[in-house]
Amino acid sequence: MNSNTFGKLFSITTFGESHGEAVGVVIDGCPAGITIKIEDIQKELDKRRPGSSALSSPRDEKDIAMIYSGVFEGKTTGTPIMIMVKNESQKSGDYDAIKDLFRPGHADYTYYKKYGIRDHRGGGRSSVRESIGRVAALGIARKILDSYGIDIFAHVTQVGNITAETFDRDFIDENPLHTACVEKYDEMSAEILRVKALGDSIGAILEFRAKGVYAGVGEPIFDRLNARLSYALMSIPAVKGVEFGLGFNAVNYLGSQMNDEIKSDGFTTNNSGGMLGGISNGDDIYGRLVVKPVSSILIPKKTIDIEGNDSEIVTMGRHDSCVAARAVVIVEAMIALTLVDLILIDKSKKL
Repeated sequence: MNSNTFGKLFSITTFGESHGEAVGVVIDGCPAGITIKIEDIQKELDKRRPGSSALSSPRDEKDIAMIYSGVFEGKTTGTPIMIMVKNESQKSGDYDAIKDLFRPGHADYTYYKKYGIRDHRGGGRSSVRESIGRVAALGIARKILDSYGIDIFAHVTQVGNITAETFDRDFIDENPLHTACVEKYDEMSAEILRVKALGDSIGAILEFRAKGVYAGVGEPIFDRLNARLSYALMSIPAVKGVEFGLGFNAVNYLGSQMNDEIKSDGFTTNNSGGMLGGISNGDDIYGRLVVKPVSSILIPKKTIDIEGNDSEIVTMGRHDSCVAARAVVIVEAMIALTLVDLILIDKSKKL
């Protein structure tokens, strides 16, 4: 079992650590003949790049992608595609004071218990910087989905207790928070900056949607589309919960209200989130997820050292106060990778 690999027919294997030489991805199973430009990959990476606004980590990485294999004369060759991004702005010394301490909320303790060793520099492999490989793969997965007329997007709908009230699709890419609510953008941003000034962090809710997915994507029982999407989205650092359609709000409905009735021109409602029996029904696939407040904060917290002694810790370094803005494109990546994989599986079963 290789937990660094995601997907069956269209698979990705990510590699690298936060303060290592580089991070990246190997994509296997990509069909040949797809036109790919480095710009397709770079524009996705730019959405999650740190230091791009006052709302994100000040770690100033350019995150320039390089394709090392699998593409010839601008087209995929059907062989493994390797994409790498060099780490250029590490400040590993920021972590020297806590190399023997476990940061509350982080994977430090569990990695140490599992492996007997951990890379204390920025969390090593458990850092969200690992997601660069996933986002780079999005640049290719999106081209495949484009050929099916499938459009995927995510946006921030809540920061703390500030909730979006309107939706403007065009506004998502026009603001660094990637919210679709023009009216609440300033308030959401101000709240993140207020919490940041306190040395603390704050959580958020994101909504995601996939439009144009044809009916029939997803496999029965264990590879249900909603199961695979949940697995994919829960693999993103900081994600603590996922729901589809009405989600937990379904408890407030009766079956007579919940069921999506069917007429000759389609479903009358979409309470199920575009899936029935774990298979897409042709409606929009949509849902929400919550990301927790970032664990790296400047407020002292109690912890233990590697010898089990009680101690106190303050996590220095350059960190996000809210991961929502940079999480949007990672969410899009995991949805796209899941859909491409299941579409290829679906197509392989039909003559």
